[in-house]
Amino acid sequence: MKILHIDDSPVICDLYLDLLDSRGHSVTSANEGKEGLELVTKNDYDLILLDMCMANYGGMDFLRDLKNQRPSELPKVIIISRLSLSEIQLDEISQFGIHSIQEKPSALVGLESPQKLVV
Repeated sequence: MKILHIDDSPVICDLYLDLLDSRGHSVTSANEGKEGLELVTKNDYDLILLDMCMANYGGMDFLRDLKNQRPSELPKVIIISRLSLSEIQLDEISQFGIHSIQEKPSALVGLESPQKLVV
């Protein structure tokens, strides 16, 4: 599986890379939302793991721009967040057609079975 992981923490990116790579997945990491958006507009991925809280250009910014530039990729997004999201944020995320939200770091356990992820 070809995976794009977008998170502003290099430590978290390395953790996901090591785990997913050891299971035979091809993982590309981006430490900034805009870098991730550039990658997803130029390449095809099977799964996009997105951190919501990033400086300057967060997850919501990424989702809005992805909807405008390559909306077909939105169903591939799984939100990975350390913080609880507000009802307003959850509603907006749902309007993008995204229904998979996981808390860090427990999200690592369920990544290979995204159909089992819960909002």
